[in-house]
Amino acid sequence: MNWKFCVGLLLGFAIGLGCRWLGIPVPAPPVLVGASLVVAMTSGYLLADKFLAAHPARHRQNCGGPSGDTQEKLT
Repeated sequence: MNWKFCVGLLLGFAIGLGCRWLGIPVPAPPVLVGASLVVAMTSGYLLADKFLAAHPARHRQNCGGPSGDTQEKLT
């Protein structure tokens, strides 16, 4: 298992336990639909990240660097 996943899972349990023990509202949706939405958003973010990392940018030459100048302006 990925160590980041394990740390995130432990941190989530710790936050939930701490919120319940201290009697403060949990910073997450309390219903199954809301929790499913959080899982779906996280899954979509991770899938998009993997997809974008595997496919290079097609219009990189049109993007400005730190100065804002594109390749077209430099030539």
